[in-house]
Amino acid sequence: MTSGRSVRRTGSAITALLAAGLLVACGGASDQPETVTATINAPADAASSSASPSAGAETLSYPGRTGATALELLLETDPSAEVTGEGENAFVTAIGGRVADESKNEFWALSVDGENAQVGAGALETEDGQEITWTIDTF
Repeated sequence: MTSGRSVRRTGSAITALLAAGLLVACGGASDQPETVTATINAPADAASSSASPSAGAETLSYPGRTGATALELLLETDPSAEVTGEGENAFVTAIGGRVADESKNEFWALSVDGENAQVGAGALETEDGQEITWTIDTF
């Protein structure tokens, strides 16, 4: 059984790798958008899982950026995120390899500064200083 410390250390490593990958992709050019740093948190029982470190993540947070939508920033942070539809009609179905399980009535809930978003990710214009968070929730 893995300790909670190992899971947190793995999450920190994932965050560092995401940030490093974004820096490399941007090539350090000054005309590129600023790098998005994300935090991925795994559920408490993930320590007993044999899945990859990002699989099973229940929460993803990243800072808002004036002029960018929550969806744009999500896709910058996690290019593997799965989305159906596009623009204002986009619906996020998976983040960090964690698919929302429809049979369990799960979905990826979007919040801004701890408050549920009132519009979808494709329509949510973010601002500098905001914290954008995605969390597995049920209905």
